[in-house]
Amino acid sequence: MKTVWSALVVGTALLAAPAASADGPDTIMKKSTVWRALTPNDKLAVYGIDDPLVEGVACHYTVPEKGGVKGSLGLAEEVSEISLACRQVGPIRFKEPFEQGDVVFSERRSLVFKKMQIVRGCDAKRNVLVYLVYSDRIIEGSPQNSTSTVPVMPWGAVTETPRCADFVKG
Repeated sequence: MKTVWSALVVGTALLAAPAASADGPDTIMKKSTVWRALTPNDKLAVYGIDDPLVEGVACHYTVPEKGGVKGSLGLAEEVSEISLACRQVGPIRFKEPFEQGDVVFSERRSLVFKKMQIVRGCDAKRNVLVYLVYSDRIIEGSPQNSTSTVPVMPWGAVTETPRCADFVKG
């Protein structure tokens, strides 16, 4: 019985691991918000990702991470409060066309039903990339969200600026 219980706990923890891109997000820092004596603390965690289709754009998001027994086993459902900031970090180059609302990054926020998504759009009139982070569930999502914009600007000696509208499908 002990072996079955151990296998169940390990399997559950593996299922609860974040579903990240091939490289996954970079951990920038974590700060404790709730101290717990015998189990991991609750934390705010800041992560960084690069847009996989738009070279020269990086996003940072902050998520609360539950500690305690449930958090350490990957069984805690994380809250939907996520903040987002995206910036141009080099010359912008579009690798391929994209659709409005394409997923840039996603990860699970609970064992099965909840996930966080960062999606990308293009404000063609202003030549601005728009990034939105939100969490959803199979049955109902959360209205909590955060938006960040990145104006497509010249960088360094590069004077020709691409138009995001030229790379939006449809």
